[in-house]
Amino acid sequence: MTTNATSTAFAVWLTGLPASGKSTIARELTTQLETLGFTVDVLESDAVRRVLTPHPTYSQAERDLFYRALAFMGTRLVSHGITVIFDATANRRTYRDFARSLIPRFIEVAVECPLELAMRRDYKGTYRRGQRGESATVPGLQEPYEAPLNPEVRIDTTKVSAKEAAGMILKFVQDNMQ
Repeated sequence: MTTNATSTAFAVWLTGLPASGKSTIARELTTQLETLGFTVDVLESDAVRRVLTPHPTYSQAERDLFYRALAFMGTRLVSHGITVIFDATANRRTYRDFARSLIPRFIEVAVECPLELAMRRDYKGTYRRGQRGESATVPGLQEPYEAPLNPEVRIDTTKVSAKEAAGMILKFVQDNMQ
């Protein structure tokens, strides 16, 4: 694979329940892509949210605006030759479909993990806050999570490591994004 140029940049959206393994896979995928000469930027939803909505309510209207803005940011980066990894739950398909409509070279990755395991992995306390009633909008608990219907890559985090998951995505890139 050659170094990154505008014509080879693409976007990968890692979607799954909170604490399903998206961030761990994003870090590993970034390393593997950079080793191949790609310039990569990760749009991690929590980091971007701190700027766009410093006091988030996670209302439907706020999420709609947030994910439109996130997709727009990704579009701009890809148009400048930067490969983008979206590390974001994006609990509704429409959010990911909107990004796909803006970014022609788009890979949707379903990061699959049973809710019970995600709840055990939850180092941020998202599910605990939801269970205590401190948050009423946790995807998988109070809000629906709409899994991808036809993702380009499907990863079961109960069966593969982050390194193997990144390798699966990289194989898709090498086979389909040249």
